[in-house]
Amino acid sequence: MRQWMLKITAYADRLLEDLDGLDWPESVKEMQRNWIGRSEGAEMEFCVLDSDGKERDVKIIVYTTRPDTIFGATYLVVAPEHPLLSLLVSTDQSKHVEDYVETASRKSDLERTELQKEKTGVFTGCYAKNPANGEAIPIWVADYVLGSYGTGAIMAVPAHDSRDYEFALKYDVPVNWVVMPNDKSINESGKAFSGEGVIVNSSNSFVGLDINGLSSKEAALKVIEWAEKSGNGKKKVNYKLRDWLFARQRYWGEPIPVVLLDDSGETVPLNESELPLILPELDDFSPTGTGEPPLSKAVSWVKTTDSLSGRPATRETNTMPQWAGSCWYYLRFMDPTNSKELVDKTKERYWGPVDVYVGGAEHAVLHLLYARFWHKVLYDIGVVSTKEPFQCVINQGIILGEVQYMAYRDQDGNLISADVADISNEHNLKKIPEEKVMKSGDSFVLKENPNIRLVARAYKMSKSRGNVVNPDDVVAEYGADSLRLYEMFMGPLRDSKTWSTSGIEGVYRFLGRTWRLIVGSPLFDGTFKERTISVDEEPTIEQLRSLHKCIVKVTEEIEGTRFNTGISAMMEFLNAAYKWDKHPRSIIEAFVLLLSPYAPHMAEELWSRLGHTKSLAYEPFPEANPAYLKDSTIVLPVQINGKTRGTIEVEETCSEEEAFGLACRDEKLSKYLDGESVRKRIYVPGKILNVVLDRKNTKVTVQ
Repeated sequence: MRQWMLKITAYADRLLEDLDGLDWPESVKEMQRNWIGRSEGAEMEFCVLDSDGKERDVKIIVYTTRPDTIFGATYLVVAPEHPLLSLLVSTDQSKHVEDYVETASRKSDLERTELQKEKTGVFTGCYAKNPANGEAIPIWVADYVLGSYGTGAIMAVPAHDSRDYEFALKYDVPVNWVVMPNDKSINESGKAFSGEGVIVNSSNSFVGLDINGLSSKEAALKVIEWAEKSGNGKKKVNYKLRDWLFARQRYWGEPIPVVLLDDSGETVPLNESELPLILPELDDFSPTGTGEPPLSKAVSWVKTTDSLSGRPATRETNTMPQWAGSCWYYLRFMDPTNSKELVDKTKERYWGPVDVYVGGAEHAVLHLLYARFWHKVLYDIGVVSTKEPFQCVINQGIILGEVQYMAYRDQDGNLISADVADISNEHNLKKIPEEKVMKSGDSFVLKENPNIRLVARAYKMSKSRGNVVNPDDVVAEYGADSLRLYEMFMGPLRDSKTWSTSGIEGVYRFLGRTWRLIVGSPLFDGTFKERTISVDEEPTIEQLRSLHKCIVKVTEEIEGTRFNTGISAMMEFLNAAYKWDKHPRSIIEAFVLLLSPYAPHMAEELWSRLGHTKSLAYEPFPEANPAYLKDSTIVLPVQINGKTRGTIEVEETCSEEEAFGLACRDEKLSKYLDGESVRKRIYVPGKILNVVLDRKNTKVTVQ
């Protein structure tokens, strides 16, 4: 596993560099950056001292991102699991350290690094020499340092690190200021200053190091240069990448293809000819009670021989986690029946990389990150042709439960308005049924007492709140297509949305209108015709324009994952289609294909009724013809005596006489012409119609 982590670390910089070129949510990118946790600093060596103050042949290596603060290091801290801990403990302190280590072993990494928790530790009874100033500083063991990060040891600078400062105050460890903030008032706050500033109290002529007066960045570079020349340390890049546990004590999961030789305990990988290794059939998956995984029950499978040496061996009974396969499952989708290689190179170049990955942000630092790592390994050995597996990632929003109306209560249990209530006390809320609520301005109030303003809030669906919507119930009442359509109509895919059962009725009616438009009204017995009422006639220009405007809008919104506005475009088309006397088959078929990704069940039925014997899944998606996207009419402003009085809609080929006639017959414009005659008219095609009146005449003449 150590080798596995070293491999991941070797790829860490590439994982970071390639993030910028991906079309991913910035929040997901930032989570991966933080998880990888790249930091630049130095590894410094501190010699351990014996009881007489002489240097022992033992050195503690610490990693620090702030080598500029080395003169402020007043103690060292090693993790409870540090490999050198046993060499650092004095006889007097051994029992205390042993008890502390045992207690720390029962805590998780999260518990140990919790910033708010009280810092604990035990003095080892041993000291080390600060290489910068030669001072002997105590070595402590404390659980706020993890053995899995850096070297498992830190130089503690309490003046400039909040955790070290809290620890130093508790255990009376010296605090030496070595960085002066630019704002000197910060230095008087009584807290640690972790920012950058000007270095002070940091000079030692004996070791040849003087960084006083330098900025933090300049000082850090000089300390690293001094450490490398003097042999006290070196520049180091570190990562916070964590071990993603690979082995699982369970039956299901990919079997690990290794055996352990019975005579030597050596681990030997299976020969490639023995792959894939298939799990044995088991009837009992319950725990063994001995600490062994359930797979150990398959004795005849577990006991085997090494194929190369013929020596008795035992198979590994742990299995791989689900992520061992999920890191590259998308490649098998490209070539699922290939038994000779992971994926055919031609197929991989055709299908890869994945264009769009839709998933929750909870996968950001595990599946998505390690899939990227896995993919880069496969790229380096020539299995895949791209450096990244997923070009675009979309985090879908969650669907919240229906809006709940809550009223606050006072100490006696009486309902009070939210205006005067203690809104921080969520325990004094009472749920109010919707029928007892009414809207008042921008707020909701109690019907029986409008002076009591309520709180309207939608929560994440949970059993405890009683706001879970069972999709089976919705499907039973409205159908699967209505449920699917409503979920898309609620709002953009990326946004969180609030469920409203009453809202589903709108899309249900839309599907009903679509059905009646294409199939016709129901017969006297409630059934429908087997075919449709579409006609085999050429569509009109108006019909083609309506269709192709709908096609271009739906296509754009699908590509932008704005499915709700795509549905709105189809609703607009439907409204226009209901005004037609006849419905050409070519128009209706294209509309059904547009509808199919949204309501696939009904679309398939309509496609069949249109006379097709094959599924519409094999039909190409409609494409918009630019020739039908341009309107043949223009909106023409009409000025009368230089003042704009309204507009008229005319054909692009409209003549001056036709435009003038339309303006005179327009109800809104005609009142300005009543009793007047036109002395002059100016017509600028496509821009303006200007009418000048002769007030001496009393009649308007349209020629």
